[in-house]
Amino acid sequence: MAPPRKGALAEESAEVEVLFAGMEKSKDLAKKIRASLNRLETSGKTVQESIGPILGNTQRLQTTNANIERIIDAIDRLRAPLDQTNREERIIRAGPRKTNLQDYIASLDRTTMALSDLKRTNLRSNQQAASDLGALLKLGAKQLEDVFRDILREGSLKTVEPLEYVAKQNPFPVLSQDKLSTLRSINIHVSKSFAQLSQTDVSTTPTQRIFADIRGDFLMSSLRNLAAASVSTARKVSADAIYQRGANGIGIYAQGMEGLFLAEYENICPIFAREEWGVVYTATCQNALKEFGNTLRDLNGHVQKNLTTDCFLGYEIVEIVSNLSVRLETKTGELKRPIYDSMKPIRETSKTSLGKLLEDTRARVQTLVALPMDAASVPVTTETMTRLQTMTNYLLPLSSLMTSLGDGGWSAASANASSSSLPTMKSFDVGADGKKLFAHYASDTIDTLLQNLETKARVLLKGKNLQGVFIANNVAIVDRMIRSSDLQALMGSYASKIDGWRKKGTAMYLEAWREPSGYLLDVQYTNRSGRPHSGGAGSTDSAAIVKGLSSKDKDAIKEKFKSFNAALEDLATRHKGYKMEREVKAQLQKEVQGIIEPLYGRFWERYHEIDKGKGKYVRYDKAALGQLLASLG
Repeated sequence: MAPPRKGALAEESAEVEVLFAGMEKSKDLAKKIRASLNRLETSGKTVQESIGPILGNTQRLQTTNANIERIIDAIDRLRAPLDQTNREERIIRAGPRKTNLQDYIASLDRTTMALSDLKRTNLRSNQQAASDLGALLKLGAKQLEDVFRDILREGSLKTVEPLEYVAKQNPFPVLSQDKLSTLRSINIHVSKSFAQLSQTDVSTTPTQRIFADIRGDFLMSSLRNLAAASVSTARKVSADAIYQRGANGIGIYAQGMEGLFLAEYENICPIFAREEWGVVYTATCQNALKEFGNTLRDLNGHVQKNLTTDCFLGYEIVEIVSNLSVRLETKTGELKRPIYDSMKPIRETSKTSLGKLLEDTRARVQTLVALPMDAASVPVTTETMTRLQTMTNYLLPLSSLMTSLGDGGWSAASANASSSSLPTMKSFDVGADGKKLFAHYASDTIDTLLQNLETKARVLLKGKNLQGVFIANNVAIVDRMIRSSDLQALMGSYASKIDGWRKKGTAMYLEAWREPSGYLLDVQYTNRSGRPHSGGAGSTDSAAIVKGLSSKDKDAIKEKFKSFNAALEDLATRHKGYKMEREVKAQLQKEVQGIIEPLYGRFWERYHEIDKGKGKYVRYDKAALGQLLASLG
């Protein structure tokens, strides 16, 4: 036995010797009692006087004997833990690898109980023994921690390739039930020992730290390839190429992270107590989430550099990461805040992009130095509408972004305002409100486009007919691309604005046709007798009307026919030289025919005999004019 224990036993022996000295005094007292009895027998007179002392001495003797017996029992109890310690010390120092783990843990349990008993006695003589037991328990706990660490390392040697599990939709691997059971047993006893031996108020146990370190490195290493792939797939092959949904590896990265995190949660729950799950889970995923945040920052930098084409990557990331945070929070109750925080930079960039895209549309029109002289539409119209069509694929994140900005808050200034609110399921509900907000944004974009195109056309294109065709062509592109995409369902209310723009373009074009129309308006001389009244089908006699004209009037009619022919042919030639969208050409031809044909028909019926069929002035009959006007379509 160790020297300190000999000292403890010597102290206890001294206490026993004191008790024996007390017993010797009791023997002397007994002799005195017997002497008193003898005196009582010889002298009855002293009986009454002797009974009192005898009774008192007897009671004191009984109390003393009872105390002695209790002290002896206490000594036996004090010696029992010490004797037991000798047995447990051999098991504990041998280590858990040289004995059955359950037997080893049971030995630690017995040692822990012995230490508790020693502490309850609160005797100074037991302080050294308690210190020895504490050191022994620390040794045992350290050895169990090493076993805990070795089991985890064994299960974490080979990293997982998440892409294989995601592609095949297979469940991610977890630790075996045997390992989980062993780890659970070790954690329970290490936690109890830590709580008893710890001198400070530290809530994190050694097994929690070991698990978080080893499995945290495992998660981070397993996800490293997906992080690198997400950055590499963001690199652009063509500078002006618009990002296509799913082209970046961030979706696979998020799926792989979710699968690994949920599998790790399944490992944690059987090992640790319910109140420990959140702490261990968060600590284990911390490093992997940090690398995820670094990847998102890299992607955010890429989006900022290519905002007008790759803003859609930002929207996709917002959708993917927001949904990931909500799903993990639903299934584990954890990680929503750190995942959402990692997304904040790219979310702010995505909000800013809404105002930047409007500014880009305006700037691209304003910087045009020339417009097509054939009135063809400009590429910015198709590109702007393609951008809006593409945005309909991201209604979920756009609904969240626009809701945080507020209706109309997508101007460049408003878009810089940040919002730190966490996403909720309602944030991603593309219901009436989400669709309404997007419809308003799309309307603002189209209004910005068409208003700036009109302004630019008035400056760069000569003649309202050319300006009108240009406006009509671009409006036709807008209308067609709305109708042929999901924009149709979202922008039904914009039809009236489209119609207004279409009418504006048509009216501008028809300005040029006022000239030939004016030549077909003649003066009615209602105060002249014998002059047939204009109107009345079947009552017009061109020969009679022409015969009744003065030479001056005849010359005026001839000049009108001549001027009309020249203006008509010039406008028809220019019309055919314009590049029109098919619906624009049909619309404008219909409008021109609806105006010119009735006027000319009436004028021709009255005055076609002005050159007696020679065709010098009256170049077109009604049928020929109809054919010419029809050819405009």
